Amino acid sequence: MTLQAIRYQRGSLEILDQLLLPEISKYISINNTDEGWRAIKSMQVRGAPAIAIVGCLSLAIELTNKEFQSTQELKDFVVEKLDYLVSARPTAVNIADAADKGKSMIQKLIDDEKLELDEIKLKLVQEFEAMLQADIDVNKRIGQHGADYILGENNDQPVKVITHCNTGSLATAGYGTALGVIRSLHEQNKLEHVYCTETRPYNQGARLTAYELVHEKMEASLICDNMAAACMSSNKIHAVIVGADRVVANGDTANKIGTYQLAIVAKYHGVPFYVACPRTTFDPHIKSGKDIHIEIRPQDEMTTLKGIRIAAPNIRCWNPAFDVTPAELITGGIITEFGVFKPQELQKQISKILGSG
Repeated sequence: MTLQAIRYQRGSLEILDQLLLPEISKYISINNTDEGWRAIKSMQVRGAPAIAIVGCLSLAIELTNKEFQSTQELKDFVVEKLDYLVSARPTAVNIADAADKGKSMIQKLIDDEKLELDEIKLKLVQEFEAMLQADIDVNKRIGQHGADYILGENNDQPVKVITHCNTGSLATAGYGTALGVIRSLHEQNKLEHVYCTETRPYNQGARLTAYELVHEKMEASLICDNMAAACMSSNKIHAVIVGADRVVANGDTANKIGTYQLAIVAKYHGVPFYVACPRTTFDPHIKSGKDIHIEIRPQDEMTTLKGIRIAAPNIRCWNPAFDVTPAELITGGIITEFGVFKPQELQKQISKILGSG
């Protein structure tokens, strides 16, 4: 049974506080968009899909508990709150995509003259609620496509893989993107071993991915971020599989800091490098990775560990939350719910798929 990071029933939203893991498993209530914004900003919830879902569900909670006098008041409220939620973690495109869809939806509902105010509000809440199951369904397709493709490249033999950061149940609605591919390999008894990086400075790999791997009883080992090259040199690694917070038009990818160097090391060792993400992570409006806004995090994430200072006093810090992996380093491909594509093919293929849909 996969971990459940998000618990939702209409009028009630709880999230597993990921700042407390792995020592403490505690759910906290999210009662409005202010609390949703703070949970996203502080990384009590993280992972691009989960950020979008929690943000929209926090708005659903607020909509359920609030009365409006007019459709214009409702629209203004929804647009303002969605823009506000996007500002919590601007690098992750999923929440911006969800916000754009929410704005389009509210306008479409208002334009339908047959609908009363309460019906419009209910339909919008239902749209946000549907994101939970839709995310699980999409992630399972990503997992199946990725596992089948990687096994096809390895004569259907069990594989050893490396992953970075956390891309599993704790980063999504309940299955995972990159870790969903690994989970699918495990379900088919084709996962020989998975190595997860610690993912400094926030330790999502050590705290969260390792937690999930132990929970799922996978054959797994934790490695420090600076051990990836040695791991590839000492072991037969068949694939590196990571997630993404944004994939742009030319195939460049923004993901957790440390992904770029992992891709360089993988190319040197001839290990295929895969990015697993849903279509909603693709941002065709940005031409290249040079134009992606990179979030800079507080320096105390580097200088302290659980409140204890581990760095020299007065040292300055540079703490980008993400880095950009150029498309040419994504040698395996980008794994989506529609299949596996080379980075340079992604925009054309997604446009073709959506056009035919």
